[in-house]
Amino acid sequence: MERKKIVHALDTPYSAVEWPHISQDDQDTILELLCQLLAPIGAHRESFITPSKGKRKRVRKANNPAGSGTEKPVEPIPPSPPISAHVDVGLSVISRGLQAMSREEDNSPSGPSPSSTKNTTKIESKTPQPPPPIAEPGSRTRPPPYSIVFVARSGQSSAFHCHFPQMVALASQTQQPTNSNPDPAIRLVGFSRACEDRLSAALGVPRVSSVALRAGAESSGPEGVSQARGLVEFVRERVAPVDVAWLREEGGVGKRKGGFLETRIEAVPTKVGVKKVKAK
Repeated sequence: MERKKIVHALDTPYSAVEWPHISQDDQDTILELLCQLLAPIGAHRESFITPSKGKRKRVRKANNPAGSGTEKPVEPIPPSPPISAHVDVGLSVISRGLQAMSREEDNSPSGPSPSSTKNTTKIESKTPQPPPPIAEPGSRTRPPPYSIVFVARSGQSSAFHCHFPQMVALASQTQQPTNSNPDPAIRLVGFSRACEDRLSAALGVPRVSSVALRAGAESSGPEGVSQARGLVEFVRERVAPVDVAWLREEGGVGKRKGGFLETRIEAVPTKVGVKKVKAK
């Protein structure tokens, strides 16, 4: 008769968040549209921005100031394409942008809540402070929210991008629908095939793993209107928003109940092996 014992294992009460399912044909179409949209940024970088040659050249120039006078005068660099103002590149930049969007006090029109500034009022009151500047009507202090986040999942560890579904879902909860944008949920596109080379070639940078497109890219100049609008409409039609079950049960970011979620303790029956007798 087999001997069994109960082994207890701790598990998180929060369910795992899955990436939105996108067919391979749709992924290829989205990648093609994205590279066409980013191509002007890479062309501008390759034409007018000199690649960095490292720290050694700066050290030689500092040690030999006499030879620096023979260099040609630097010509003014033309402005970047309008689409570059609506594009963020890099894991750190996009993660900070999603974190800023997820903060409830940062997205409120009146600024931080009184409770968040109660502890700093006593310290700031010791020194006179100038009055805050008066915001002009219609001025925008925060950048536009993200519309789509693209992540190259293939070829790198999941530790670099496993946080994106949760952060995208939290940031989407803070966005309010408007007449021009009735569906403000951020779309998350994960490319299952290796596409870092195509993205880096389109942007003119050595390595790219994630790209974010901000809202309003459809109005980024006449050359990018049709491309950005086609990409955004295609993604919103084919890609579903990120669904987080435990976040939906809690009521979202602005309606958190603050209830206690018990730790899941799994009781797993396992077979007890035969004890080995050491040979004398």
